[in-house]
Amino acid sequence: MIATPNVGGHPGRDPALLTMAREAVLPGLVESFSTVLARFDDVLFDRAGTAGASQLLFLDGMRELRRRRDDIVAGFRAHLAQAWEALERGEPLSAEATLAGQIEDGLSLVPEHVLESRLAVRNFATVLLRDFKPVLSRLDRRLGMIAGGLELQADTNPISPEHLGVAIHEAFADCELAPEVRLVLIKLCERDLQQPIGKRYEYLDEQLAAAGVMPQMAARRPAPRAPSPPREDRDAFEGFEPESSMGSAGEEGQAPAWARRFADRWAESRGRLQGGGHAAHEGHGEGGDSPGGNQGMLLDALHELLQQTRHVREDATSAASVAVGQQRPLSQREMMSVLSLLQATPSATLRAAIGEDGESLAQRLKSEVLSGATRLGVDPAQARLDPQDEDAIDLVGMLFDVMLDERDLEGRSRELIGRLVVPFVKVAMLDRRMFVQKTHPARKLLNSLAEACEGNTGESQAERVLMGKVEEIIERLVAEFNENLAIFLTLEEEFREFLTQHRRRIEIAERRAAETQRGQEKLEMARQRASTELDRRIGDTTLPQAIGAFLRQPWQHHLTLTVLREGEDGASVGEALSLADGILDEVAEARRHIVGKPWLQAWHPALRKVFASVGVHADAATSAIDALHDTLQGIAESRPELERALPELPQVALPSPPAQESAAVELGSKVDVSDFDNADADRFRGLEIGSWLDFVDKDGKVQAGKLSWVSPISQRLLFVNRRGVRFCVASPEELAVMVRLGRLRAHIDDGAFDSAMQGVIDRLDTKNATVH
Repeated sequence: MIATPNVGGHPGRDPALLTMAREAVLPGLVESFSTVLARFDDVLFDRAGTAGASQLLFLDGMRELRRRRDDIVAGFRAHLAQAWEALERGEPLSAEATLAGQIEDGLSLVPEHVLESRLAVRNFATVLLRDFKPVLSRLDRRLGMIAGGLELQADTNPISPEHLGVAIHEAFADCELAPEVRLVLIKLCERDLQQPIGKRYEYLDEQLAAAGVMPQMAARRPAPRAPSPPREDRDAFEGFEPESSMGSAGEEGQAPAWARRFADRWAESRGRLQGGGHAAHEGHGEGGDSPGGNQGMLLDALHELLQQTRHVREDATSAASVAVGQQRPLSQREMMSVLSLLQATPSATLRAAIGEDGESLAQRLKSEVLSGATRLGVDPAQARLDPQDEDAIDLVGMLFDVMLDERDLEGRSRELIGRLVVPFVKVAMLDRRMFVQKTHPARKLLNSLAEACEGNTGESQAERVLMGKVEEIIERLVAEFNENLAIFLTLEEEFREFLTQHRRRIEIAERRAAETQRGQEKLEMARQRASTELDRRIGDTTLPQAIGAFLRQPWQHHLTLTVLREGEDGASVGEALSLADGILDEVAEARRHIVGKPWLQAWHPALRKVFASVGVHADAATSAIDALHDTLQGIAESRPELERALPELPQVALPSPPAQESAAVELGSKVDVSDFDNADADRFRGLEIGSWLDFVDKDGKVQAGKLSWVSPISQRLLFVNRRGVRFCVASPEELAVMVRLGRLRAHIDDGAFDSAMQGVIDRLDTKNATVH
């Protein structure tokens, strides 16, 4: 028999209804927790397989769950029972006070893993409070009424997500679990308990309404969703700026450049189609109503362009283009559940699509979502994608297609950026404004991560440190992002702070690159001077073996080092040149058979200095000088048997030019390097230090390069990448040839997101032209 509440002026406390409500909800909540808990040891086992160094921690956690399962369920049940008993006494228990540790003694320090657990269950409560806000609001009032007219809220309702979070915290409190394993378990509760908890709330709400508890407060059924209007989760923006400030008239709040260009082109095309000027200027009014700021118009235009081009972009037999018939669209909750599964464990085919240039990520994602729905018990033959969801997948898939195709992302960098695809589909479903707001934290985070990965091969220690931080940020995003977009703001701020410190190291690397290039050019200049001086003196002249070997090896090496050290006009340079001239004069005298001359006597100090520069000292130097002397004596006396060869000298080599870290452009043998526009070359000669250009390789990959230094010797320009690493040194003329070949262009600093969106629009426009 269902009891009826007290009626009249005073609501009063109704024990019968409290008992009925308790039996209707508490056993079900405990049963749901016990059911999902039974699956967690398998999940931990799977996690152990990919946990690397933490594998043993997850295996130990799996064994602890199996050993303590009954105790864990009992701890969960005990807190809910305690909270309900407090309600029955008329003294509701505060979840926050319990979680904050008011029951702890004194001011004892709380272990870090306890603090992390508390934060995790608070996040759990935040997600559930948002998802079940309407039914929880009704339950607060209904339970408060039968408890004696109490005013309940999230903190005091004994079955609210706040108290469920405390119950989860208490359930695992006494388990011997590593902190990372404990956090994974709480996150699993958040994922797996949402649907059963929602059903328990709805059931209790219906029972209380049927029992006559505030029956006028009926549950409002959600209106059927139209296929086109934007669907956004407004409660998902905890920690974000208000929409009005994010869309302000300042530069940071404006739509990005691609959006403004797209809006103008779209409005113009609509005007042509409608045959009038009014449509072409629609949205161009004053007061901030320009196309660049009219986000709604941009989003609608994107939606329309996607619809117009979909059948051109997709195979008629693809999973996303089957006839709808009686199929129902997947709900947002179903979509989010499937995407969360893909986010945690992307399929092999999705990973393969990220690694390949040819396959459409959008098509692969849509197929994966529909096939993944079977894990939720949905028959894929009876389900289809909602048009808004399909738009989100299309845009994000194409965005990453362009980014992975056109930017210098290879190997590990490509894999890490690819892991962001599914989280960004979820963002696009929750907040379409990501596509048109420059300050959106998700796009800012993607810009920073792409900048860190672009061209990063991990060759230097700084690059490896940066890549390690990128991996950490992405791992945290994949592990922690559910539907709360605030995680992007947190991670973007953390990564931006790291990049600020990293850029100091980049400045050092950039200076080192310039110093290295300056030293290399001085070395090249010194080598060229020494080679020129040698050719000028001996040309094709045939010299005695010892004399020729001396000039071509130790003397040329010595002269190169002297020019490098003292410059073109150093005193030692003149001394070295005089030595070569003096030796050649003595060779000429010997060939005139002048007998009795003390050969090379005046040049002994200079000769010893030359031999010392190649590591020949003391007796070895004396022996080498004697070989030169005997050679000249043999020529003068016409006695070839007296001529000697130089003793074997140490192999001393000057530093070789460092290899360029990456080639911006490979000029083939068939390219006429003299075919360039002089105006382009002149512009490069006047290019300011710090200017950026986009270098395009033969595969179409783009890498931004910053002009770091211009050689005062050769006038060549040194470009470094975003990590201060040298990757291109070229003359103004060579750069002009690159322009003619389409391998060099002006750099537009829109960030990876906006550049990729421009590529998406260009591809869609091409398809749209095909349609019309």
